[in-house]
Order: sequence, then structure tokens, then C-alpha cells
Amino acid sequence: MKNQEPEVGIVFLCDLHGTVLEVIHDEMGLTDRIHAGKSLSTIVERGSLGKSLNFIIEIKSKGAAFDWQLGVTVLDQAEILSFAGALWNERLLIVAAKTADGLEKLVNKLAQMGNEQINSLRSAMKARADLIKNQEQKESSLYDELGRLNNELANLQRELAKKNFELEKLNEEKNHFLGMAAHDLRNPLNAIQMYSEFLLDEATEVLNPEQLEFVSIIHSSSQFMLRLVNDLLDVAKIESGKLELELATTDLIELIRRGVSLNSIFATKKGISVKFSHGGNIPNVFIDSAKIEQVLNNLITNAVKFSSPGEVVEIGVSKSDSEVIISVEDHGQGIPADELGKLFKPFQRTSVRSTGGEDSTGLGLAIVRKIVTGHKGRVWVESEVGKGSTFYVAIPLPTD
Repeated sequence: MKNQEPEVGIVFLCDLHGTVLEVIHDEMGLTDRIHAGKSLSTIVERGSLGKSLNFIIEIKSKGAAFDWQLGVTVLDQAEILSFAGALWNERLLIVAAKTADGLEKLVNKLAQMGNEQINSLRSAMKARADLIKNQEQKESSLYDELGRLNNELANLQRELAKKNFELEKLNEEKNHFLGMAAHDLRNPLNAIQMYSEFLLDEATEVLNPEQLEFVSIIHSSSQFMLRLVNDLLDVAKIESGKLELELATTDLIELIRRGVSLNSIFATKKGISVKFSHGGNIPNVFIDSAKIEQVLNNLITNAVKFSSPGEVVEIGVSKSDSEVIISVEDHGQGIPADELGKLFKPFQRTSVRSTGGEDSTGLGLAIVRKIVTGHKGRVWVESEVGKGSTFYVAIPLPTD
């Protein structure tokens, strides 16, 4: 068996500035190069000069330095040696060897031979090895914990995906049931509304005041329920992804005029006027006119609902570079700032109450938002308590 080449190295003592004071042990034949009076910066190769200065600084600041690779000429050949050092009695104890393993073996060898000076470096190296071992154990423990957490996260993600799939199925079933129930309810509600309206128009002379009041309640209740059913059908259709838009080039001004005319009848009964104005030069838009008319009717109806007799609801249209913006403004009660976030969510109501006791399904503005976003548009509101509210709908202009 071939003998391994013995590890060789050198141990020397320097002052705090890095000037050699004494060579303690030399197995490399470097005494002619490393001897008393020599500075460490003149011993190393030019390319290692900066590193040698930092090596000394680290020993003085931290008490020890390890695994510094510095170039030194050995037997007329430049070699990279491993350096380590430690503070000892206000001196720098420095050890160099060909390899890091050789460095450690040299230190242990000299310590076992009872070299008092080298014991401080050996202690520092042992403390460093213990620190590295503890750090590795901590890292291993952390890695194991991260692995465990990663597995838990993967399991949670699979469980979440499963739950999401189940929720999607339940949501589809809910929308299907909602649509069926609303369809089944709409026909009898239509009948109740028509017959109660007939009684109010044709049987006023036959019915006494109390009976007329009952019929009036039946009529208003059936109207509300029919609106609720229609809104539920819209919501079910939208949530199921079946919002089908029949887009066509549309004269927006004419569509708004028609909506204002229809809603003015309801507004007049409350002593409220609805006015429409525009800045002119409003281009045609590419929309589903029936759906946008539904949006307008909802916003105008809401504005009238929350306005008092004698007030005016103002409808306006303006144009920017890329959008046509419709505004519906009332001068009613206004909406508290902390409640504005509820407006476009299903079944959310604010603390503001209608001025004529009109009921609300809580779905109208949610449907408005879905229709407008389906047109790739925007809807928002500006409101101040005591001064009224303005709802805006922005519809993109056709691109060439």
C-alpha cells in the first residue's frame, strides 16, 4: 500500500500589524521566506495582498479566522495555501498548510505535542467546528420542518381543490334550482298582479275602502315579488356564465330618451321630475340595448326611489377619448361613505331608506355591475350624505 504524502505546513507568530516575530514550526522549508521582521503582506503573492490584509483584520476583530486561501511561493512555485489564525497574548498566531485538512491535522498534531501557543487556535477551531455542526443540525431540522409544512400545504391545496370543485357543483345546482323556482313562480305572480290590477281599475265601485286597500296591498306585493323573481332569474343566469349579450351598434341618446320617458311616469307620481341632457356629438356604441336599458331603468328607478317630492333626477352623457359615460344624479339623502362598498353586492342594503316606502330586492345594483362588466365597461358611485348620489356607467367606444 502506497504511503500517503505527509501533510506539511508552517506556524508563525506575528504582531498585531502582521509583522513576523517568530517561526514556531516549519515543515515546508519557508524559513528563508517567512522569518522575523517580514510582513505578511510581503510574504504572499501580489494577487493575495488585499486578502491578506482582510485576513489580519478578521483575526483582530473576531478573535480567529479560518479557511483563507492565499497565494505563496513555495520552492519557486506559486501555490495556494490554506491559512488560519487566532489572537494569542496580543499576538497573531498564524498557521498555513497545503489543504484545509492538512491545516487541521497540523494544529491537532502540535497541540498533542503540548504546544501551548497552538492550543488557543485548536480551541478556536473546535469551537468553530461545533458551531458549524450545530448550524447544520439546525438547518437539517429546518429543512425537515419545511418538508413537513410543504407536504401539509400540498395536502391542503388538494383538499381546497376538491372543496372548490364541490362548491362549483353546488353553485351550479343552486343556480339551476333558482332558475326553475323563479320560472315556476313567475306565471302565478303575473296572474296575481294582473287580476289585482284589474280589480283596482274596474271594481272600485263594488269594493269598500278596506277591500280596496287589501287589493292594493296584493297588487304592490305581487309587483315586488315579480321584480324579485326576475332579478333572481338574471342573477342565476349571470352566475352560471350564461350572460348572453346581443351586441349591435346602438344610438345611445335615443335609448336613454326612451328610458327617461318610461321612468318619468313613475317619477311624476312622486312629484319628481327626470331631466336628460348631453353635450352633443355622442357616437353610437356597440352594446346589447335591452341589457343597457335594464341598467338605466335600475339606476333611474333607484334615484327616484331615494328622492323626495319636488326634487330633480338628472341624466347626463359625456364622451372621453375611449368611453361614453352615463351619469344618473339625484339630490336625495346620499349614502354614508362606509356603506358604499355594499352597493354592488347581492342582497346588501344600506341604512338609507326610500322616501316613498318602496321595497328593494337587494339585487338590482349587483345585476347592473354584471351587465356593465360584461360590456367591458365600468360602474361606480360618488355620494355625500345630505347632498345626493351620482352613479356612473362607462361604456367603451368601438375601436377601429
